[in-house]
Amino acid sequence: MLRIIKKIIPKKLFEIAQPAYHYLLALTGAIVYRFPSRKIKVVAVTGTKGKTSTVEFVNTILEEAGKKTALLGTLRFKIGDESKPNLYKMTMPGRMFVQSFLRKAVNAGCEYVVMEISSEAVKQSRNKFIDLNALIFTNLAPEHIESHGSYEKYVEAKLSIAKQLEKSNKNDKVIIVNSDDKEAEKFLQINIQNKVKYSLDDVKNIIMTEDYTKFTYKGVEIETKLVGKFNIYNILGAIKYAESEDIDLSIIKNALLKLKEIKGRAQIIDEGQDYKVVVDYAHTPDSLKAIYETFSNSKKIGVLGNCGGGRDKWKRKEMAEIADKYCEEIILTDEDPYDDEPREIVEDMAKHFKIHKPQIVMDRREAIAITFKKAKKGDVVIITGKGTDPYIMRKNGIKEKWSDAEVAREELVELVKSKKL
Repeated sequence: MLRIIKKIIPKKLFEIAQPAYHYLLALTGAIVYRFPSRKIKVVAVTGTKGKTSTVEFVNTILEEAGKKTALLGTLRFKIGDESKPNLYKMTMPGRMFVQSFLRKAVNAGCEYVVMEISSEAVKQSRNKFIDLNALIFTNLAPEHIESHGSYEKYVEAKLSIAKQLEKSNKNDKVIIVNSDDKEAEKFLQINIQNKVKYSLDDVKNIIMTEDYTKFTYKGVEIETKLVGKFNIYNILGAIKYAESEDIDLSIIKNALLKLKEIKGRAQIIDEGQDYKVVVDYAHTPDSLKAIYETFSNSKKIGVLGNCGGGRDKWKRKEMAEIADKYCEEIILTDEDPYDDEPREIVEDMAKHFKIHKPQIVMDRREAIAITFKKAKKGDVVIITGKGTDPYIMRKNGIKEKWSDAEVAREELVELVKSKKL
């Protein structure tokens, strides 16, 4: 609908009218569905990285504590025991959808809804007229710079979510802030009484392997099958929120041990091959570096492109340099070109490799299949950029159905089968 309006209305007029359009649509949704957020505890998570994982951690803990929950995020929409994948290719869908979802959660008797809120959602008022009980802030790094105009405006968009919590009419509001992040103090300046910090200093005896993570928190050993230092941060945010709800640490420990994987987030794909295959979203330089460092003891073969043709072009150089440093072999491939020429994006990245010469394979399935044939026992193939994104976005809004995990499984099955013949 919005795409059609853009074509009809002159660009300058559209840009002027757009904020009012989004605001009125948000208000309409709230009125139509009778302001459902007032009837349920709303836990929001925002940040550049870790939103999806943190939402899943919080939800798992609440469920282990016997709470009926709803979840709205990049991976899925869940109300009670019913869950379906998010196929919208946006963290937080449109205003009518969100308000309708909240009303369904209330009608289903859910006590909590845990949701991701992105800066793009803020820009289009998708988060308006939602009364928050809690906000977990994970971190901030440059992202969506072209969309917002500057990093400062991107920060402002994120801070507006904290101000949304500040203005909420809910009682016993709490903000949970990663105090190791450089922007933490800005979030801690909001005018609410209950402010909770978390930091790596909160944990001891950290053990990180390529198969599990362990650490001690308040004298209790916490173990998870999810890997990487970034997940310690995500878990800490969830723990701090759970503690604010008086959930016992023994319940938290059991919940975290039960969560075996988060799709598209350092997700292990195992079809009997003798090397690891990892699918990870890793859409920023920091997250790409983090996933490579998680598997620092293994030879790494990277499959990557650059997410978002026409946007965040500055990332191409940084992503290339990180892959060049951490991977022994790299295949550059198509990712989400939108209206840009896919080959131009990849070639723009290729020129920044100094140590290794990347192989360019534009067909993403072929790139993944070739990588598997290159891998040897003990290697790690890391496929980044898409995570659980359900489509490859092409020109004129064309969506090509896609799943990195499913394609990886299909190609591994064929390869393992061929080796047995």
